[in-house]
Amino acid sequence: MAESIPLSALPVGRSAVLRSYPAAGAAFLRFREMGLLPGTTVTLIRTAPLGDPLEIQVRGYRLTLRRTEAEAIVVEPNAS
Repeated sequence: MAESIPLSALPVGRSAVLRSYPAAGAAFLRFREMGLLPGTTVTLIRTAPLGDPLEIQVRGYRLTLRRTEAEAIVVEPNAS
């Protein structure tokens, strides 16, 4: 089993399986509404020139997250 890291630390172009995120607060509800559920595969597509925001692909669509939001999402990178 690979080591879990924050989504913000995932290298561009790599995929990972979402493992967890904060279980309370407005971000929790928003993540669920966007389809970010534990077990979902996400791919980091690109980052903005200054590193914020991040663009990910999840469930066939692209989503942009703030770096602070991505830091709260724990993922397990797929094997290269």
